[in-house]
Amino acid sequence: MYTQSFSVPDDADAKSGLKAVPKATSENEAALMAQFDARIAADGRIEPRDWMPDAYRKTLVRQISQHAHSEIVGMLPEGNWISRAPSLKRKCILIAKVQDEGGHGLYLYSAAETLGTSRDDMLEALHSGRAKYSSIFNYPTLNWADVGVIGWLVDGAAIMNQIPLCRCSYGPYARAMVRVCKEESFHQRQGYEALLVMMKGSQAQRDMVQDAVNRTWWKCLAMFGPSDKDSLHSSQGMKWGIKRISNDDLRQKFIDATVPQAEVLGVTLPDPDLKWNAERGHYDHGEIDWDEFWQTVNGNGPMNRERLATRVKAHDDGAWVREAALAHAEKQRQRAMKEAA
Repeated sequence: MYTQSFSVPDDADAKSGLKAVPKATSENEAALMAQFDARIAADGRIEPRDWMPDAYRKTLVRQISQHAHSEIVGMLPEGNWISRAPSLKRKCILIAKVQDEGGHGLYLYSAAETLGTSRDDMLEALHSGRAKYSSIFNYPTLNWADVGVIGWLVDGAAIMNQIPLCRCSYGPYARAMVRVCKEESFHQRQGYEALLVMMKGSQAQRDMVQDAVNRTWWKCLAMFGPSDKDSLHSSQGMKWGIKRISNDDLRQKFIDATVPQAEVLGVTLPDPDLKWNAERGHYDHGEIDWDEFWQTVNGNGPMNRERLATRVKAHDDGAWVREAALAHAEKQRQRAMKEAA
């Protein structure tokens, strides 16, 4: 999932902590809180004009904006390969995929705006380094196999995280995720198909795929966030119906689904402790290097500075387009007012 926000607060939240759910200060607020709790308990949807606790709103803004940031920063590792794709077919597929990711960011920024935040504020938080995004995008794409592995493993992990969000208690987020998940499913399949083609090629191609899997596997497992006992705010998020399945359970579902796919593909997953546990009915797996995860989250990964600098440059270079669009909208508004007069 590109949503590590239950485990990874933004810098401002890391210093102050999430605002606790406040106790009702009046009979009216107590009644509103009771209505909110009843709707959540009934698995209902909260809509933008509905009353909600400040902490619920703040949690959603952080999670949805982090998710949006991850989508647009996630365009960079693959966008770098558009001009170097091995065929016209692969180039068209990759262009469509990168375009999809940009669209996902727009859906999610729009959903966050319904909570009272602004697009400019969210982007300023990202560009200043205060806001976080998924740690997985702070690693380099060294060759074409990395592009396929991103589709298979990274987008596969994202889908596992995002499908439960289609049942999120906040309506605009849940509805946006329905379309996002459909498109991510395409991304996962095209990545896997690209790897299948490579695995039928030369030994050098097969080695390239195996190397990409070796470098990506553990980072994908970390995408689900720390173990449940170490995850910040997950329990509250689950009580609110924002988060539906725990980090450890999502990670286990991903491993169980991916091992058979790896066998068909013909690659080895780089975990000597990975084995089927008949008693549990799941695969056991080794320990994740959480030190590396936190180093990357805190800005010290291989590509953190480059990714952010590239994102800021793209935003600055596009300033004239935004200014032109605003000027055109103002011209249209003035013309409409003149005609109405």
